[in-house]
Amino acid sequence: MSHHIIESSDVCFSYPDGTEVLKGITFRILHGESVGLIGANGAGKTTLLMNLNGQLLPAKGVISIGNIPLDKKTRQEIRKKVGFVFQNPDDQLFMPTVYEDVAFGPFNLGLSSEMVDERVKNALETVGCLHLCNRPPHRLSEGQKAAVAIAAVMATNPDILLMDEPASNLDPRSRRQLINLLKGFYHTKIIASHDMDLILEVCERCIVIKDGRITADDPAGEILLNKALLEENGLELPLSKQNIIYTERGIR
Repeated sequence: MSHHIIESSDVCFSYPDGTEVLKGITFRILHGESVGLIGANGAGKTTLLMNLNGQLLPAKGVISIGNIPLDKKTRQEIRKKVGFVFQNPDDQLFMPTVYEDVAFGPFNLGLSSEMVDERVKNALETVGCLHLCNRPPHRLSEGQKAAVAIAAVMATNPDILLMDEPASNLDPRSRRQLINLLKGFYHTKIIASHDMDLILEVCERCIVIKDGRITADDPAGEILLNKALLEENGLELPLSKQNIIYTERGIR
């Protein structure tokens, strides 16, 4: 299943104003791996994700999805394999109804109406939102929008799933539903998040980025319990692993 493999070799990227964001990013992600991408604000996480699915193109270095190098000619083909869930669902949901939003991708893949209908219903059922198919997206809760945005990507049947801060603005119940959903998605996925507990629960591997460079790439259980490493990169231990001592009350 080489088409599920992501390779980044010495990837660099700068925005038109000259801001250098990625400074030699190199890694290899294999089929079925679930990888957390962590770092402080401005570290380059979102820019890296956007390079991985061709929304942006590296100024230097090579990104390959399977055996296909990413460039201007191949980016449309690669986007069919690499699904991207934006941080803000409102940036992704724009059609009059939930059904039409989820159907947009499959229709653009040239599928028949019957196949599109099957893809839409399966995707919405998977995220628990089939009952919302006729609702306008702007009438949904933040948790429902996030789930529908995931369904819209899943309906295209991607080999690889990229997610940018998927748990932001979710209430605890919606966040738990999201975690359970991600744990059941067995294809390759990369999740950028400040939610260290989500990363610890969903991902077996973690890549840390600081100032556009990788500072660590190891099992998530090792990185997310390394307080010194996390603090050096502007991060904290997962809340579930923090030992809070209330000295004033004498409570541990």
